[in-house]
Amino acid sequence: MPQRHSKNNNDLAFFTYEEKRKLGYGTQRERLGKDSIKPFDACCLCLKPLIDPLCCPKGHTFCKECILECLLAQKKDIKRKLAAHEAQKKQEKEEEEEKLILQKAKELDAFDQQNHGAVPQYHDRSGSQGKNGFHGANSVKVTSFEEEALRNMKAFWLPSATPEATVKVDAPSTDTVCPEGQEKLKLKSLFPISFMEETADQKRKKAMEKSYMCPSCKSTLTNTMSLVAVSACGHVFCKKCSDKFLVKDKVCLECSKSFKERNLVPLEKGGTGFAAHDERLEARDFKHLGSGSGLGLVKPAPKAY
Repeated sequence: MPQRHSKNNNDLAFFTYEEKRKLGYGTQRERLGKDSIKPFDACCLCLKPLIDPLCCPKGHTFCKECILECLLAQKKDIKRKLAAHEAQKKQEKEEEEEKLILQKAKELDAFDQQNHGAVPQYHDRSGSQGKNGFHGANSVKVTSFEEEALRNMKAFWLPSATPEATVKVDAPSTDTVCPEGQEKLKLKSLFPISFMEETADQKRKKAMEKSYMCPSCKSTLTNTMSLVAVSACGHVFCKKCSDKFLVKDKVCLECSKSFKERNLVPLEKGGTGFAAHDERLEARDFKHLGSGSGLGLVKPAPKAY
């Protein structure tokens, strides 16, 4: 009789390691291909080739129309959240004033009952009623406080009196953020960039595809290269030329415009499917098996672009 092991032992009350692997238990890793990585000349919002490109101080590139629509939508959303927050504050203030009015009415009713009731009420220091005390005038007439309590009665078994959970709106931030990096972003901090397109003699690809080159070394720009943009003029260079010339001379090699070191902005990219280039290029899914069901909750990890 062959010896049992985890691969064919399926009559246990718990999952073996091999059964968990077949169900997809644990962390699943997969190398991302070229189609899953954003090209350097693609918009971070529409993922299409850049049209009138703008760049943020962190190096994320957008089409002008896309980023303007995004910032405008964020401002509208902030305005809507501010209006909802102000309405909530106004409602809370009205509820607080109403509570004070009801508290004063309750105190006046208690004072009236104590002075004009048939039998006075006896209260100890904790505010509870004595054994022999009872509502004198209250036994004949219902007070306004009790009418309000009956009107606002919370009874989950009555559809008309079912309490509703109040949703509080926190004070929203008034700052617009970058849709890619989630840092604060203003319209005036965006700057236009321009790529130097290769001439017909230098092109090696199809005529329909645009290719760009570095203005200094004339090498074709690809995802395998690190790119640097000059925020003062918008010209884009490869990292090697930037470290060799721009950092030292502080002058643009294309338009001879001077700038400061803080004006050099490295562009964000995704690399390729063969080289990581300091980017995470693995998609991960973590699956946790549910108790007794064999099904699990899948928690996807953030994808690399």
